Amino acid sequence: MPNDRAAGPDICVIANSKSGTANREVLDKALAVFGSRAVLRSFEGDPAPVAEQAVRDGYPIIVAAGGDGTVAGVAHALAGTKAAMAVLPMGTFNYFARGLNTPTDPAEAAAAILAGETHAIAVGTVNGRVFLNNVALGLYPAMLDDREATYLRFGRSRILAHWSALRTILRLQRPMRWSFVIDGVTVVRRTPMIFIARSAYQLDQFGLSGTAAISEDRFAVYIARQSTRLGLLKLAWRLLRGKVDLSSDVELIQPKTLVIDRRKRRNIRIAYDGEREKMALPLTFAIDADGLSVILPPEKAVMVKEAAS
Repeated sequence: MPNDRAAGPDICVIANSKSGTANREVLDKALAVFGSRAVLRSFEGDPAPVAEQAVRDGYPIIVAAGGDGTVAGVAHALAGTKAAMAVLPMGTFNYFARGLNTPTDPAEAAAAILAGETHAIAVGTVNGRVFLNNVALGLYPAMLDDREATYLRFGRSRILAHWSALRTILRLQRPMRWSFVIDGVTVVRRTPMIFIARSAYQLDQFGLSGTAAISEDRFAVYIARQSTRLGLLKLAWRLLRGKVDLSSDVELIQPKTLVIDRRKRRNIRIAYDGEREKMALPLTFAIDADGLSVILPPEKAVMVKEAAS
């Protein structure tokens, strides 16, 4: 990418100020490749305000250094602006970065950013909030709450993550009643869990149908058919194995617009791209076409061009 800021650095790297020693080493390796072109700015909590300030300061390239939550926060700030977002993967899953074919090695990732090309992509929004991978409703936000509480008490591990999910499923009382307006048509479903996806890469990882909807600027929405504890345990096991059955496990819809509501509720707890918060009902989902400029690594840029030709 050419340097458009003659007065100084043209890359602003945004990272969590509470990142540990390992992440600091990752940052240092990437910053060494960026050299004098980059400055580092830290955030606590939500990265969006820091990213918004970087846009106001005129940085044409803003690097989200972190996991999917950090990337989503930076994307929310950059959507609709002239700034381009790049990603330095430093999280657990890094679905968005992996979908861009971003190298996992920090020096290689930084080099790919410098050699990459800017490309406009469509992003999903829920009540105006940008998300890149998914939004989950119902049991899943409760699973994340339980998992974080467990981590605080016992530390992080995959076994504890699975245990907290099991506990949440075992506490299930009954499926919730939801109202959906799907491209203008209203339907009602009872389900314990809803998953709204915008990441084809993530769907491929779990062996889920619906990736075509992503390339067509639609949502892939999965409504769990299973409504008992045993049924949800079986669904979780098949999901881990990439063996989900659309006929028995989930209902798939692929809308361009979507509104979700619950009777007698004013707000609801949602999970999006690894973050959690309460949002006012109804939840309005929309596609912002060409809403975000991202820097694609060279190999991904070639793949996109070939797909478009």
